[in-house]
Amino acid sequence: MISPHHRNRTGILLFIYTLSGVTALSYEVLWARMLGLQFGVSIFGVTITVTAFMAGLGLGSLLLLRWRHRIVSPLLLFAVLEGGVAVYALSLPWLIQRADGWISMTGNAAGLAQWYTLEACAALLLLLLPALAMGAGFPLVLKAIERLPFSLAKVYGLNTLGGAIGALLPLWTLPVFGWLTSVQLVAGLGLLVAATAYLLSRPATGTPAQIQIQIPKQIPEQPTALQASRPGLGVLAAYAGLGAAALMLEIGWTRLFGMILLRTEYVLAIILAVYLLGIGTGSLLVRRRLHRRWMDTLPVVTATFGLLSLWGIPVLSRWLGLLQFDSLAGALAWQGLAIVALTLPVTLALGAWLPLLSMWFGRDADTGPWLYGANSLGAALGAMVMGFVLIPVMGTTAAVATASLALFVFGMVWCQQRRIWILAPLLLILAWPVAQWPSVENLLPDIQAGSKDLYRYEDAVSITHVVERPDGQRLLLSDLQRMDASSDPTAVALQKDQALLPLLLHPQPRNALFLGLGTGISASGTLADPAVAVTAVELSRGAIVAASDWFGVVNDDVMHHIDVIRDDARRYLRTTSTHYDVIIGDVFHPDMVGRGNLLSVQQFRRARDHLAPAGLFVQWLALNQFDPASLSIVMRSFHQVFPDAVLFIDGFRLAMVGKLGDFRAAAALSVAPVGTADHDTSRANGGEGLWTWLGRYCGTLDVGPGAVQDEWAPRIEYYLPRARYRSEFDLANILSWLLQRRPELSSAMGVFGIGARDREAFERGYIATDLAMRSWLADLRGDDGRAQRLIRLAYNANPQDRWAGSSLADKMLATLTQAIKNGLSEREALQRILKIRSDHVATLRRLWHLEREAGNDAQARAYLAQLARISPLDREVRAAQ
Repeated sequence: MISPHHRNRTGILLFIYTLSGVTALSYEVLWARMLGLQFGVSIFGVTITVTAFMAGLGLGSLLLLRWRHRIVSPLLLFAVLEGGVAVYALSLPWLIQRADGWISMTGNAAGLAQWYTLEACAALLLLLLPALAMGAGFPLVLKAIERLPFSLAKVYGLNTLGGAIGALLPLWTLPVFGWLTSVQLVAGLGLLVAATAYLLSRPATGTPAQIQIQIPKQIPEQPTALQASRPGLGVLAAYAGLGAAALMLEIGWTRLFGMILLRTEYVLAIILAVYLLGIGTGSLLVRRRLHRRWMDTLPVVTATFGLLSLWGIPVLSRWLGLLQFDSLAGALAWQGLAIVALTLPVTLALGAWLPLLSMWFGRDADTGPWLYGANSLGAALGAMVMGFVLIPVMGTTAAVATASLALFVFGMVWCQQRRIWILAPLLLILAWPVAQWPSVENLLPDIQAGSKDLYRYEDAVSITHVVERPDGQRLLLSDLQRMDASSDPTAVALQKDQALLPLLLHPQPRNALFLGLGTGISASGTLADPAVAVTAVELSRGAIVAASDWFGVVNDDVMHHIDVIRDDARRYLRTTSTHYDVIIGDVFHPDMVGRGNLLSVQQFRRARDHLAPAGLFVQWLALNQFDPASLSIVMRSFHQVFPDAVLFIDGFRLAMVGKLGDFRAAAALSVAPVGTADHDTSRANGGEGLWTWLGRYCGTLDVGPGAVQDEWAPRIEYYLPRARYRSEFDLANILSWLLQRRPELSSAMGVFGIGARDREAFERGYIATDLAMRSWLADLRGDDGRAQRLIRLAYNANPQDRWAGSSLADKMLATLTQAIKNGLSEREALQRILKIRSDHVATLRRLWHLEREAGNDAQARAYLAQLARISPLDREVRAAQ
């Protein structure tokens, strides 16, 4: 009979092994983040990290079996291994930072494929050893409790539940403490586990021993004993196949749910935690009902519900579209419950398999480590197959369907009811309709109703869609709900401005680098100056194909005029030796996983280090993706690298402009040649004039002391999701904040060295921008009358300003009925709008219709030709041509 003393000590052991699960998954998440800092965030990096980690766990469990029966004090060895992993984790940041220069130098001459090979080798070298130690802990703990009434199911289940907690722990530590301190905290927890295990290994006499009641010292193990405890190779291969299919399913679910729920750090952590929660719970539940008949049920349950999860993806997407959340916690809770509903039957079954098989083939302590090791090695293989074969070849949904069917096939190895095979055709029928991606319209019926899928590509970064709206305009979607760009004429003009501003501010640009390609429309803004050699860096092959094949008509076929390099932007800046007169950071979604690093102090330094003399770096930001607090973090980070940086506003986008040397001198150089009407109306400034552009100056980036975005202490990717659900992304608030910071006219003139001769021209541009911003602010706050008065004043101050003219034209079209009541004909009212903006699409369309209805074919064709030039993808226009 087991004494209460020994039972209590074993309970403590189970608790610390649960904490060991917490530390193991926290290590995995943090180490994956660490590798992302070096190599960029991609499916390749995640796959390699998971592969190395799972392979280490499996090999550690199997290797220890060779000496398991010779170990007198398993807890002492467990304590040494846990402490060793903690010490290794503490030293790893130092090793990585010391190796940073070597990695950059090594990757300097490497292409993308060679870089991925380097990443794979680094992951294996860095993660395999600690994972081996963690994997060895499983058989050691089983040996420590083999004489006590505690089952493998309980040990495995509690450790896995600890892993679920560990998946969530970095969500708190990273934004609060940063990467280095987070690793130290988790390592401290690991050292606590090691110290407790060491104390448990010592009896009252003070000499190391087992915690069990006096177990005689074992004699060296005989080969026959080892063979007797090992399941057959066929059994191990089948359970490895289950591990492979389970990991394939987990990776596929992460892709699909991350797309539907928005792929932020929080969502990915919740997905992983829910997956581990189900497996741990399944192991704990089955321990009281170990029966072989479960083996007949599990293959059907896993395959059926794995396939049903695909059927549920559109339902989940539509359901989430109907909900409104007032906090991130509430959103994650509901999203987590939705994921549980779709995945719980499968994960419970996956957790039940190991205890059942261990019971089937022998003692837990003997067979469990063999099965655990084989399953982990299979999981490593499954991660490789999923990331490098199935997803690229057949897509995520088909890969998830394949993984579900594989669970059925491998699970049937232990099924005694062979007639269950008759369900295989039914499973194939269930899989066939959902093996193909559902349409974007089906996934997002509210915001993409009537749309048509033109192109889809899954690459290393995201799932890229090109969608055609009912009006014919095309959207580039990244991870479904993130719109990267549009072919709408207003959006096209805004994207081209991203190139026009930096080329205007540089006195004589010869080459330019775009960090991100998108649709290629931004890069097409450089075609106004054919002397500029343009390079664009883009990792997503889907975006590259989309820019060439689906947006060429609106990006002026820019892909034939620029050099596109498929690479990670951070890696490219780390490895290239080329220097550029202009570097342009494209707009992206900073709350998505890994994107916050592109707004870090380190990334801004990389860009600065690749500027030619007198070069400048422009990072564009979308106002609707920030609130004042998060925008201050980004501005402070940029200001730390470029102390003289300035800010420009263009529509609802901001440009942070950093310059090597004195910005004021560079600005004066750019103004000096101005003085001819030809310069002010050239294509090089979009027809708006240089004074319009300089008038969009919005002040410096000095927002005072505070937090910055650092790769080793990330903030905005954790802050932005919380701010979004608190409804802090209010354009009115951020416009008001920018207006309050905008300097007086005299101060702005000093920045650009404006003399008396050019004072009036600059003043008009500057005041027009101020009035336009105040008009937009009034519009957002529902004060239509004030908004219309202010935008009229803005247009009168500077008729060349596109945004003032476009806003006024929109207001005039909205009040067209009132103009007609005041005595104007519809044609006359529309012609007045065209005098404001000759490219106003809605006005041109209405005039085209009027002339066609009146039988004025020549005039109708003229308007149609003008529409086709401005909006070539318009469906109605294309049909009429």
